[in-house]
Amino acid sequence: MADGGRREQRAFIGSFTAAGGPGVLTAAMDRGSGALTLLSVVDGVPDPSYLALSPARDMLYAVSETADGAVVAYRVDGDQPESVGPLVSVGGSGPTHLSVFGGHVLTANYGSGSVTALPVRDDGALVGAASSVFQHKGSGPHTRRQQSPHAHQVQPDPSGRWAVSVDLGTDSVRVCALDGGRLTLHREIALRPGSGPRHLAFHPRGEHAYVLNELAPTVTVCRWNALEGSLRPVGETPVLSGVPDGDAYPSGIVVSPDGRFVWTATRGQDVVSVLTPDAVGEGLRLVATVPCGGTWPRALALEPSGRFLYIANERSGDVTWFAVDPDTGVPRRGGSVEVPAASCVVFG
Repeated sequence: MADGGRREQRAFIGSFTAAGGPGVLTAAMDRGSGALTLLSVVDGVPDPSYLALSPARDMLYAVSETADGAVVAYRVDGDQPESVGPLVSVGGSGPTHLSVFGGHVLTANYGSGSVTALPVRDDGALVGAASSVFQHKGSGPHTRRQQSPHAHQVQPDPSGRWAVSVDLGTDSVRVCALDGGRLTLHREIALRPGSGPRHLAFHPRGEHAYVLNELAPTVTVCRWNALEGSLRPVGETPVLSGVPDGDAYPSGIVVSPDGRFVWTATRGQDVVSVLTPDAVGEGLRLVATVPCGGTWPRALALEPSGRFLYIANERSGDVTWFAVDPDTGVPRRGGSVEVPAASCVVFG
């Protein structure tokens, strides 16, 4: 037990089993150094590439990023997650992200370009069938990557009113309502053609959102109006200094709890970028890039205090942790733990 009788900080790590990953891992986090110690692994679910916790932090949900996409629920009141019920189909292919919203687990299905709502019971288990599958429509100018919709992320907005989904294939962000288990489109916001938006993170004040673009290594800054459910692009900032030397595919974005720093990860260049918003949260400036500690950073995450940053390096097979400088936001490498085909980290 941690100080004050609280449970010790836990991290949960996803991986690609098709590339040699072990499945879903549980690790203990040292609150002083940020170091991770692996505790257990749960296998049996193919490619649990992305994870999300319930609001009460007692349930963990994992996508199975396969052609027959699915979600599985785990109870996490100990060091070994326990499966609760079978895999539940999302009615789409290649789910890459999931979140919990309005008594449902939402998944972004990259392969089929759709978003799914799966009802959750009071005990956190999945009911067993999707209540809604919302199909995106459209395409983009990138001939290889944007021939059809590719929903890459879905999450609730800070107000809890809306489900916001980011689509790499259609260069757009969709705002949906979830009413009676049914997803309905409220508004679709177009971003720059060919930018390929992948992930979005909200500023803690809830008035701005930062959209990380995969096909152009930039962040699009948007104003967010929760009352109207509207998103308005106001600027675009590079996440790399100068022209990339080789491939550059941004993957993940997080914002510090106080809103002073934004971090992104870029595969190919294998770096973490540090950006600072202005006092309003709108003007974004690139201040530094540092090596990610491995190869092909698939995702990055902050632990709840914001003192440590974690990178899931897929191709080098590790999760690396960094101490964040509280004045500059620049991360300093602390160490790493071996996780083959690591894909994501979340904190309980």
